[in-house]
Amino acid sequence: MVAISPADEQISHIPTRLGALHVRSVGSGYPTVLWHSMFIDSHTWDLVVPRLLDLDRQYFLVDGPGLGLSEPLRRPSDIATAAEAAVDLLAGLGIDDPVDWVGNAFGGHVGFKLARDPSVLRSLVAMSSPTDPIADALRRRIAVLRPLLRTFGVVGPVRAAILDALLTEASQADTDILDIVLNGLGRPSRASMSMALESFILKRLDVNAEMADIQIPSLFVATDDRGDWIPADAARAASLAPTAQLEMVAGSRTLIPLEQPEAAASLLKGFWSGL
Repeated sequence: MVAISPADEQISHIPTRLGALHVRSVGSGYPTVLWHSMFIDSHTWDLVVPRLLDLDRQYFLVDGPGLGLSEPLRRPSDIATAAEAAVDLLAGLGIDDPVDWVGNAFGGHVGFKLARDPSVLRSLVAMSSPTDPIADALRRRIAVLRPLLRTFGVVGPVRAAILDALLTEASQADTDILDIVLNGLGRPSRASMSMALESFILKRLDVNAEMADIQIPSLFVATDDRGDWIPADAARAASLAPTAQLEMVAGSRTLIPLEQPEAAASLLKGFWSGL
């Protein structure tokens, strides 16, 4: 398994309006921010980044608010406020130039907000990031499971539901992939994870009307196995964003960087080469 060596990382904790965010930086060159999906943390990029180290880039791998090793989330928030925290993060890192943003699911939703300002982002890659609000059936399922998550943590039916949402059956059977996900699930407190779930999934809004405001180069990446952002949905979202391209990755559900790192790296290199 190709992975990032801890010896190659620099660790920072950057204050933001949603608490201090844990950031690992690797490489040198143009600033590139990688923001993960819900529930897990920045280690879901660990199989992709080594495949990108031949580029002249510095990668900032962020643990989102309340997740990973970032400060616990102690009050309800939303994706718009997470985007404001991302701006705080860039300022705290001393980054003055617009960055290239790569977001997976939650990270893509934050990227949609930031991409409307070309002084913040130069480009956007949004992987497995539905532009519609969550479906009613999923909302009802979360309402049942959230009290269990807050009381008992990621065990039993909560663990099964999260794994099914993030990974295909084949990926769940891969011990390397599964260990990265389970380790990420175990880092935040139960209360923080529950608050993040309320803030960044239950409060996810319809952002299709905002796609027209994204004027920077963008790449939307869908999968063949995520029911709430099938390729047709992603194509519709991309058609609303004037400069967006669309790609599809097979053999993945939500965590494209972890499930299909070779394909993810290839797409990123191709997209960036055209900037």
